[in-house]
Amino acid sequence: MTEERFEIHMSDADALMWNIEKDPLLRSTIVTVLLLDRAPDWAALVERVEAGTRVIPRLRQRVATPMLRVGPPIWSADPHFDIGFHMHRVASCDGTIDSVLDIARNAAMAGFDRARPLWEYTVVEGLEGGRSAMVLKVHHSLTDGVGGMKLLMMLFDFDREGQPIAPAEEEVELDAFGSVDLITRSLNHRRRRALGIARRSVGTLRDAGRSVLANPARAAGDAGRAAGSIARFLEPATTPHSPIMQARTLARSLGTVEVPMDDLKRAAKAVGGSLNDAFVSAVLGGLMRYHAFHGEAPEHLRMVMPINVRSEGAALGGNHFTPARFLVPMAIADPAERIAEVGRLSRWIQGEPAIALTDALAGVLNQLPTTVSTALFGSMLKGADFVTSNVPGAPIPLYAAGAELERMYAFGPLSGAAVNITLLSHCGTACIGVNVDAVAVPDLESLLLALREGFDEILALG
Repeated sequence: MTEERFEIHMSDADALMWNIEKDPLLRSTIVTVLLLDRAPDWAALVERVEAGTRVIPRLRQRVATPMLRVGPPIWSADPHFDIGFHMHRVASCDGTIDSVLDIARNAAMAGFDRARPLWEYTVVEGLEGGRSAMVLKVHHSLTDGVGGMKLLMMLFDFDREGQPIAPAEEEVELDAFGSVDLITRSLNHRRRRALGIARRSVGTLRDAGRSVLANPARAAGDAGRAAGSIARFLEPATTPHSPIMQARTLARSLGTVEVPMDDLKRAAKAVGGSLNDAFVSAVLGGLMRYHAFHGEAPEHLRMVMPINVRSEGAALGGNHFTPARFLVPMAIADPAERIAEVGRLSRWIQGEPAIALTDALAGVLNQLPTTVSTALFGSMLKGADFVTSNVPGAPIPLYAAGAELERMYAFGPLSGAAVNITLLSHCGTACIGVNVDAVAVPDLESLLLALREGFDEILALG
């Protein structure tokens, strides 16, 4: 645990994600619901998480922004950190999973206290059969899905009895920065980064010059492809393609779908696709059915799909993905053909040159006034119809203070879309969290039924 690295400065992409929350429709709040076989020992859980915050410094830090935004936001120690503010314990009103989803829905709709660390845990006790649940709420700037799973693995046990978290070999002293410190550190950060960019640019220009001399036509073609890719990445898309999922509000509804992981993998393999190809194709089939139920048949919808760019040894904190937007077909009835087309589109989008330039593009947008960058990024996201995300979960049992984790659902942020559908695997089950704008999708149960039918269609291939 002590080997994990946390950067003190936000990346440009994370800073952009943080700054555009001036528009609350673009909030990046992740809510995860854990279903447990019993109520965890509250005192032991608090002790466990308290110890975890000492080896995961990000959980004791808040975001501090330097005056005049002379640099990216900085993670600064919360001098008044109080574990009691971040951990809550409530009783279910009726003992059902619906009561847990109501708590999670309210968490998804509420913003964070920006003066404190960006996470909250709520234990919900009194569920049917003696079960309980935990609602975890974190801000996306804290970490991405892959990093979030690593955080869970740090904070939870591998057996029911549990083992105390080993103290850090050397406890990190967290700095709390004042306004002058923030400016000084930001200016130094900018200077170091500018020098690094200049050094890399010399090498890049040298290599580019050699490429031009060796093959001028190919060099010109590469430059043109990069320019076209950036233009597509930044292209405004203010109007949703869906004729029915048009509204964009702060109201939320949450639902769940479960699918056996082995069956989904078997179906994908049967037609030469990947697990993600099968997952996205099932979602498309569900959305086709949902639109047909409302008497509509759109030719395409605009999907946002995170592309993982996390490298080996990347910092645990922060995000290492690029939100790729592209049109997906909604008229391929044959599920095998749909999987093949989704695979082709996924390979194409992963090869887009703009994917590698995300942080640089975010750096340019961050130089604009917040109102301008928010409006520009909002114009890129609010025309998205839905988001899909596939996060590898835990293949082994996990425990929280004596309670075994049975299911784990992630509800990703809408960030301008009408629907977010996230697959998080756990011990052989694809736990699928469905987060919707409750005005754009007022009949969540109809959508969930359509999605289940979409998955059944894909599973039948196996």
